[in-house]
Order: sequence, then C-alpha cells, then structure tokens
Amino acid sequence: MSTSGTGRLAFVPTRYGEGFVGGSESVMGEAARGLAARGYEVDVLTTCAVSHYTWENALPAGLSEDRGVHVRRFRTAVTPLTVAQADREHRALHGPPLSLEEEISWVNGRFRVPDLYFYLGGHAEDYDAIVFSPYLFWTTIYGASVAPERSIVMPCLHDEPYARLRIVSELLSNVAGVWFLSEPEHQLGHRVSRWLPPAHAVTGAAVHPPASYDPDGFRERHGLSRPFVLFAGRREEGKGWSELLRAFSATVLNRHLPFDLVTFGSGDPQIPERLRSRVIDLGFLPEEEVPSALAAAEALIHPSVNESFSRTTMEAWLAGTLVVVSAASDVLVWHAEQSGGGLTYVDDYELGECLSFLAESPKQAAALADRGRDYVLSNYTWDLVLDRMESSLELLVGRP
Repeated sequence: MSTSGTGRLAFVPTRYGEGFVGGSESVMGEAARGLAARGYEVDVLTTCAVSHYTWENALPAGLSEDRGVHVRRFRTAVTPLTVAQADREHRALHGPPLSLEEEISWVNGRFRVPDLYFYLGGHAEDYDAIVFSPYLFWTTIYGASVAPERSIVMPCLHDEPYARLRIVSELLSNVAGVWFLSEPEHQLGHRVSRWLPPAHAVTGAAVHPPASYDPDGFRERHGLSRPFVLFAGRREEGKGWSELLRAFSATVLNRHLPFDLVTFGSGDPQIPERLRSRVIDLGFLPEEEVPSALAAAEALIHPSVNESFSRTTMEAWLAGTLVVVSAASDVLVWHAEQSGGGLTYVDDYELGECLSFLAESPKQAAALADRGRDYVLSNYTWDLVLDRMESSLELLVGRP
C-alpha cells in the first residue's frame, strides 16, 4: 500500500449515513470517502440502525453506493433489557467490578450484528486493513477479533469507567493499529491498555470549512434579538447539559450579563420554568444551518467532560467564535492551550468570569477566536488527516 491510493479498505462504524454530525460516525464516513477519493477501494460495513438508544433496524440491509464507497448494511439483533443486564450496566459504571465473563455478557446484551461477524469471517482477507470505531460496541470488540492482524481501531476513548474494562484493554492491545484523535486520548490509551501496537498514531480528525456564513440571517430566521452563547449537541447528562443549565442560572442571571443561552441538538433540553425567557431551544437544526449558528453566537460553551476530539469546537473556531470549555476535560483544555484560542473554567464563578470578559472585551475575545481558527487550519484539515492515516497504513501494511 502506498500514498498513490492502491489498496482495499473496510471501515466499520456502528452507524453510517446522512444526519450523523460529529462523533465517530462522522469521522469514519469522512475518512472512508476521503480515502476513496484518493484512489482506494473502500467498503463501509455497518448496521441498519439509526438510533444509538434503541439500535433498532431502521434502514434496509444490503449493498448500496454512497459518494465513492460501497456500503453494506447488516441487521442488528437487540435483546430486551433484563434485570441482570441493568445490573451489569450499573456495575460497569459504578462498581463493584465485573468479571470478564460479565463484561462479555454486558457487551452482548446491548446489541449484536451476527451477519457482520460472519461476513468478516469470510472476507477479512480481501482487505488490506479494516478500521473499526468506536471502542465501546459489539461491532468493534467482536469485529476486530476476526482478523486482528489487519484491524485498526479508532477508539474515540473517553476517560470513563467503560474505558477501563478488561475487554477494552485486550481490544487495544491485540489489534494491528490504533488511530487516536488527540494527544490526550493517546495518553489515555496507554493508561487503559496493557500495551499499544507499534502502528498506533495520533491521526486527529478534521472539519470542512463551509462555503459561507450567514449570522445575521440566522438571527433573523430564529427571532434572536439578544446576544447569545451557544450549546450545540446532545442535551444529556453525559455531555454536561444539566450542569450548564444550573451554571447559566447561577452566573449569567445573577451577574446580569446580557446573554441568552441558545441550544440545538438531540434530546429533551428540559428547561426549567425560571429560565424559559433566557434559554432558547431551536430543536434539531438542518446541517446547513449549523455554521451560521456558530458564527452568530458570541461564544460556544462546551461543558462536556467526555470528549476525544470535539468537532464542534473546531467548527466554532472556524466560524470566528470564541470557545469556553470545561477544565474537567483533558482534551478540551489541551486544544485551548495548544491553540491559545479558548477559555477554560472549573466552576460557576470562573464561567461567570469568562462570560464577563466576553461582554466587556469583545475585541480581545475575537482575537482569541482568530488564534483558534489558525490552529484548526494548521492541524485539522482533511488533507492533513488523510495524509496521517495513509502514513499509518503504510507502516501497518507495507508498500506493495
């Protein structure tokens, strides 16, 4: 295999298709299509699922084409939640530790894709490399066991109890290669695995600069007359949404700062009655509206701890928008420090200080955002990321 684009690759994301913005599905899809455009023959092997909550089969099984890649979908098998599985889920997060047999039962109790496993058993040798993501699911843990000598895992690790399961350590230690999205994720990989294969690398991920931004039009279309800070993504506990609502109430309202909080994404935001006049839910925005939403905001607030890259942060910087991130996330703090373009906070008081700075010093805030934009364009374009992936593939497979 060489950078001339010769070779056959398979990408195995849990889900694939339009509408998956951010996360491993987006990175895997972009990488698959990008390498196909460079001349590789690329198959995407994935499920028929759309929802990562139910994993029900919403799309037809079988073969299709999508922007230069062959897509083969397989049906999921989902077992109804049992008391035993609920107990294993609780213990995986909170202890006491699961035995190895219980960890295996926990993985199998979420969803399975047996036809994908059988397909890999019969066709793994057709591929120079098979890329799996993310680390947490049956498709990766079982799929990568079929032909570990030609398997690469893009784990998208979070610093969470799941990452310390023995099956995860075995996964990362036994495959041929691992692709990390950031240096903090790379260091976490060393901590949670017995060892990492020589062909592991920090490839990063990337974002496409949009053709244009329309911040004024966005404000007009959504009736946003006041300056606002933005939360974009899944409105759920694991992404820090509830904590942000509480902190927003404690800082912006008590300090009488001028900002509303605008949010869009999946999940029920459950906005308390006392915040209804200052927290505006736009629901699930069309993908083409997202760049203008980021450009219209005074800042993106990112309270999530569980990040391995954070595409939203990169998109905000590209839009010229300041990013304010939780100091509890090693990945977000690392990006803020590397770029010199973000602010971090550890508690409500520091969040208030960040937003007071934003209100009182807009020119200095804009200068920080400009540093962030330079950082993204220097490190996280798809040309650069695909170059890193190809270099890793050369190390793994060797030149023909």
